[in-house]
Amino acid sequence: MTTTENRPDAGPSAPPTDPARLPLVFAEAFNAGDAEAVERLFEPGAVFVNTPGDAVTGDERRAATARFLAFGLPIRIEVRQCYVADDLALLIGDYLIEGEGPDGPVRDEGTATDVARRGADGRWRYAIDNPPGTSR
Repeated sequence: MTTTENRPDAGPSAPPTDPARLPLVFAEAFNAGDAEAVERLFEPGAVFVNTPGDAVTGDERRAATARFLAFGLPIRIEVRQCYVADDLALLIGDYLIEGEGPDGPVRDEGTATDVARRGADGRWRYAIDNPPGTSR
């Protein structure tokens, strides 16, 4: 499976034109350790949920992403469901980050519930990234 678009002007970390591919493109950028590529997959005002009830935006969101990237471990994502209503999409997918991190073993897994929005350019970006999903 490839994670690049079928368009010559779209690179591997470009926001996709199919919302179901957004988590896969995210995983590719994440696994490359490319914070800038990861950032391009988010709307400017996107929200990241650290833990239920703790949502951050802006520089705090970027810092949260950087903490995950600092593990230096790959992420695996399997998209379970994608529901689209006009320019909004609800993405439900399982993820796993596992391995030996700088401070010892790491295992972070869950079922994320994310919201993506199609931009004027026809590409999908995260508006809400909620890795904890419905966990309490």
